[in-house]
Amino acid sequence: MIAKLALADGNVFTGQSFGAEGETAGEVVFNTSMIGYQEILTDPSYCGQIVTMTYPHIGNYGINPDDIESAKPQVAGFVVREYSKFYSNYRATESLGDYLKRNNIIGIEGIDTRRLTRIIRTVGAMNAVISTTDENDSSLVKKARDFPSMAGLDLAKVVTTKSPYSFSANGKSENKFKVVAYDYGIKTNILRKLYERGCDVRIVPASFPAEDVISQKPDGIFLSNGPGDPAAVTYAIENVKKLIGRIPIFGICLGHQIIALAAGAKTFKMKFGHRGANHPVKNMLNGTVEVTSHNHGFAVDPASLPSAYEVTHVDLNDNILEGYRHKSLPLFCVQYHPEASPGPHDSDYLFDGFMKMMETRQPVDAGAALRVSAK
Repeated sequence: MIAKLALADGNVFTGQSFGAEGETAGEVVFNTSMIGYQEILTDPSYCGQIVTMTYPHIGNYGINPDDIESAKPQVAGFVVREYSKFYSNYRATESLGDYLKRNNIIGIEGIDTRRLTRIIRTVGAMNAVISTTDENDSSLVKKARDFPSMAGLDLAKVVTTKSPYSFSANGKSENKFKVVAYDYGIKTNILRKLYERGCDVRIVPASFPAEDVISQKPDGIFLSNGPGDPAAVTYAIENVKKLIGRIPIFGICLGHQIIALAAGAKTFKMKFGHRGANHPVKNMLNGTVEVTSHNHGFAVDPASLPSAYEVTHVDLNDNILEGYRHKSLPLFCVQYHPEASPGPHDSDYLFDGFMKMMETRQPVDAGAALRVSAK
């Protein structure tokens, strides 16, 4: 079946549909990872976005029920150069196309994804529409232009859990630490990383009151990744203001941005963002360079950080702020994803740093933990 992808700038691509039929809209972005499409599809941080894979051949290892980051696909749509109708992997239970169809996600293949990526890099991430029902180019472009901008959207409330729950997984846990994790769109592998290090993790909704968190007397608080504009998640910002300095805090992605806004810093929308498994980030505390996995379209303005905070990580491609810590309180965070799966493991030490910070509750030791060389 013919499918069309129309961009808000007027460009229209014609290809073939795979997955569900119908029409969908969202912000079109690109991901440079060669593998990991299943994890990308189920990452809640992609809520409201049409994801384009720059690697040309997608779907060859199918889908399995284990390598998912949330209960269902979260993307608004999926764009590939060539979809592999035949898959081969001993763990696979269905094809990518069947998985998308079963979950009502529209996919389009057979378009020039290199050209599409170059447009996004030149013009910036923008709204788009994928349709198998409307073949009128002008109509589709108008729909893309009329769709709400990502700036100003609170999507954490869309993907967060509705009620608190505890995480458990197969394996041994010494249950040394009690962690409360705010779910702004949390990925399953983050929970696995915490559990493997002996944490009992209690996941709470994005709007869960800070007072109720404090009453649980946790050893640490984790602030998760998530989609949308961080400045729009005002309830999270207000809660974090009440928690800073009272309990050790570790944040990733949206959590990193929420902490900055709670501290009085500013965030901004990037031109086309960072999305992929191959970004070099420099640890400013020890001079090492980590290969890291990214998924963010907003960033923190380092110049707006109060003097009580210190930059710890910087992206070497464009100098975007990728991590900072408080100089005198047990608090640190990163913009990128140390839990990435599949992906590089250079940044696993950050989870060990969180354990050390909870154990000592001392900012000096927390800072020393960040100086541990990447494994």
